[in-house]
Amino acid sequence: MTGETGFLRNRGGDYTDALIFPPMTIPDELDSYTIDQLYVIPEQIASLAAPFDEVPLPKPIEARRSEGVIIQALGSKRWIVIDATPSQVWPLIRDYWSGLQILLDYENPSSGIMETAWVEVDNDFEKRHKYRVSIEPGLHSGYSEIYVTHYENLRTDPIPIVISWPEISNALDLEKEVGDSISQYLADRNDVYQSSTSSLLAGSIESARKANIVDTSGGETVLELRVDFNRAWVVVRQALENANIVITDSDRDQSFYSVSFSGIAEEEDEPGLIGRIFRGRSDDDAADFLDYSVRLLDTGTAIMVKTEALNSSENISEKSIELLRAIIENLS
Repeated sequence: MTGETGFLRNRGGDYTDALIFPPMTIPDELDSYTIDQLYVIPEQIASLAAPFDEVPLPKPIEARRSEGVIIQALGSKRWIVIDATPSQVWPLIRDYWSGLQILLDYENPSSGIMETAWVEVDNDFEKRHKYRVSIEPGLHSGYSEIYVTHYENLRTDPIPIVISWPEISNALDLEKEVGDSISQYLADRNDVYQSSTSSLLAGSIESARKANIVDTSGGETVLELRVDFNRAWVVVRQALENANIVITDSDRDQSFYSVSFSGIAEEEDEPGLIGRIFRGRSDDDAADFLDYSVRLLDTGTAIMVKTEALNSSENISEKSIELLRAIIENLS
């Protein structure tokens, strides 16, 4: 699959071998309208063009939700995040394997899992290899996460009838190689969002995203994260930082953050556009800020994020829910 002649060959330097040809010329007796330049700048516009006196700065990257295809990593785990639903991603991953002429031994669209047949990697005559792809809903609605797992065993051993897939790939470098190849394949596809590429069978995967604000049986409003604790701890901290919420203290062993928060303010961001921003502390409105505890509780099936005002006798349950909303809207 890899190497100079493999399916996953590195094509990053291919452009250096590209040839440069002179522009095509059309004989006078033939029509040339079909190959005219499509984007012609009128001369009167070009002559009046002047450079901008002031070019507006782009908005900070951390203030935007991630879009497109990105690769995230935490410890030994890597996964692909794409702003498309699992039902849109599923047929593209199948096309990816078909393009490599690799058969699938198992596929279950409702659970988002597909497994390849045994494949050869780098002319490895000692081991046989297999890959598993899991497609899961993302933290945000309309997003997907794609996980690749690599499995191998000796060719001298019997071919296992049932694969006991490991939590961590047998070879992380081979997992990374295929994961990078899939992410590049998805980034190059321009039909990700077309309904014709959606899978009705895989539609059930997106029934619930991994981050939701829910009410518990005890009447509390909490943020439910269906991820492991390590990832929950990291993404909550990133969300607080993305929302410009000041973290005054944290203790991972005790599973809490202490923050200073005054609520969500609505201000005019651009003409005709009302933008929601999360206010930072200033001397003028420091009195509006209250200290909150953001605590992570592991229930075994999910991580519950609870917010609670500290040292305040006021009824500020609405602000606590606003803090949860600030976190979920800035998860990445």
